[in-house]
Amino acid sequence: MVNGYVPASLAEALELRSSRDVVPYAGGTDLMVENRKGVDYLFLNKITELQQICEDEQYIRIGAGVTFTQALESPLVPPLMKEAVSRIAAPAIRNAGTFGGNLGNGSAKADSVLIEFVADAKLRLCSVSGERIVPVEQFYLGRKKLDLRPDELIVEILLPKSGLEQYVYEKVGGRNALAISRVSFAGVFAMEDGKITNVAAAFGAVADTVLRYRDIEAMLIGKTIDEAKALKGSYLDAYAQRMVLTRGRVSAEYRKTVCMNLLEDFLTRFDI
Repeated sequence: MVNGYVPASLAEALELRSSRDVVPYAGGTDLMVENRKGVDYLFLNKITELQQICEDEQYIRIGAGVTFTQALESPLVPPLMKEAVSRIAAPAIRNAGTFGGNLGNGSAKADSVLIEFVADAKLRLCSVSGERIVPVEQFYLGRKKLDLRPDELIVEILLPKSGLEQYVYEKVGGRNALAISRVSFAGVFAMEDGKITNVAAAFGAVADTVLRYRDIEAMLIGKTIDEAKALKGSYLDAYAQRMVLTRGRVSAEYRKTVCMNLLEDFLTRFDI
């Protein structure tokens, strides 16, 4: 028997979260597999405030209860995010799985989280005492470790409205469909007035958290394409030295080789 609470509003959910020892439950695609014993769940699938996709001047705001299928059908969600979530499992999982659940699971293999890292996304976290806006890179503290207080819920993902037009996304798995990532990669590129303004790169499923190295990215920021080409070798060497990867279903050496190949292909795609 599954025990829990089914709040009808976000306010009610936050009150229960603050006064009860409960585990947030949205689509349940991971929690059902875990089959935890002796816990009370906070079922969030009836809360319409968490199921909206909207925009303001700066962000596409994706509610934590939005499913991957909803995102694929929304004209507001950028193509980069759609490409990533379109490769999540099977339609039944995409129909149930949510953006908040993908984050809350705390896994570096989470497909939507990789995009949030490379896109400089922020998270809106709420409790009965207020809210916090936290960059996703600061939210992930390690494997299954999150900057989420015991009384807080993930409420929204804030994706920048611009800057994601030029991108590369690759997911490497053991098969073409229904695959858990062995390595995943997302890169975003932008230029203005002949100078590189963004060359973000993020790697998933290769360490305890998604990897992104802003200090190495900075080597190419403000450079022309020709200047970036001259620095390409040093840039790739810096990644090769920094990346210490974990072993998973395949060796760490394999993962690192794949990561470096994907990174070099990303640069080549944009003539670097």
